[in-house]
Amino acid sequence: MLCFCLGVKSQKIEQNSEALNIQEGKTATLTCNYTNYSPAYLQWYRQDPGRGPAFLLLIRENEKEKRKERLKVTFDTTLKQSLFHITASQPADSATYLCALDTQ
Repeated sequence: MLCFCLGVKSQKIEQNSEALNIQEGKTATLTCNYTNYSPAYLQWYRQDPGRGPAFLLLIRENEKEKRKERLKVTFDTTLKQSLFHITASQPADSATYLCALDTQ
């Protein structure tokens, strides 16, 4: 089992704070919800223990989906939600994942 822990990088957004346990090789999906804001873009970060957040992906409000290797991010401004998918999860993917938004 792999652990995908969720954290919050900004008080403007909400993430489920529970750990997500996924079997190796399966897809992990993390959810980031926001309220009362119209972000210009949303970013996802990965944080390993004892380290600072490392940037993974940025998705703009006019983009529905963005991919990078095994990572896929969707951005739904109607639902005010971003989903972060890691396909074919591996033990090295276990970390804390953070989302942040910018209204600029």
